[in-house]
Amino acid sequence: MSPKTPVFLLKTRSTPADAYEELLSTPADGFDFEPIFVPVLEHRFEDEGTARVRRLLETKAINGSKEGSYGGLIFTSQRAVEAFSRLVEDGRGESQWPHLQEIPVYSVGPATTRALSAVPQTPPLQVFGEHTGNGENLARFIMEHYGEWYRDRPVKPPLLFMVGEQRRDVIPRLLMDPALSSYERIQVDEVVVYGTGEMKSFKDDFKTLLGETADRPTRWAVVFSPSGCDSMLSALGMLDASGKAKPKGTDHLRTYVATIGPTTRDYLMSTFGYEPDVCAEQPSPEGIWQGITGFKGA
Repeated sequence: MSPKTPVFLLKTRSTPADAYEELLSTPADGFDFEPIFVPVLEHRFEDEGTARVRRLLETKAINGSKEGSYGGLIFTSQRAVEAFSRLVEDGRGESQWPHLQEIPVYSVGPATTRALSAVPQTPPLQVFGEHTGNGENLARFIMEHYGEWYRDRPVKPPLLFMVGEQRRDVIPRLLMDPALSSYERIQVDEVVVYGTGEMKSFKDDFKTLLGETADRPTRWAVVFSPSGCDSMLSALGMLDASGKAKPKGTDHLRTYVATIGPTTRDYLMSTFGYEPDVCAEQPSPEGIWQGITGFKGA
């Protein structure tokens, strides 16, 4: 029997289940992968931001009424959902704790949507935008959907966007574009609820796993964000003394690299001069599966 092909998933395993692990653990179409998680980032909740959201929840300021401070929520990361879910869970059983089923909650993709579906609300939250896949598409979807949701309001209520320390500004920029009419424009208030940093042990952990799988003819590394890219390439021996990518070799042992989307691909190319072997067409487990199994260089 041929050995399984390791797929290093450079992220923290999602709980209670991880969709990448579930898909890649199932042999299909002649492919037999071994998913291995290599956490890159460590996350910490930001006290100031989470305290602000807690106050908004406790005072029922997030609702669809004209008196509410916010008429909807935006999430583009599972970590932000985790911070939010912890606040909701902490307040269960308190008489003043609000229910948020009457407002639209916007999610950028399947993973974030799955995380939101686990937030303890009965009935569950109304989540929209799973199909959009990136911030620009989500912003355009929100403009239309939120506009229709509050079509009777000449000025739409603000949206609360829970974010990490490092984020792109595409959603606020598009929704608050001064070129939009006052009827179309939507105020977006960002609140930082978590911070991230590269784990000090990541490079050594990855090197250890590479050593343990050195007998495998093919391996894959799946990159989910620019964070840790330099440590990954360094561990793989792909960087020269100047910090730029070496020419790709022709060794029988190859570790191929796939990115979750164009942002990380472009970062690898612009920063290191390294072009990944695969860039998923959709930022999802299915997109990664299709990219890896469709790669002709393996």
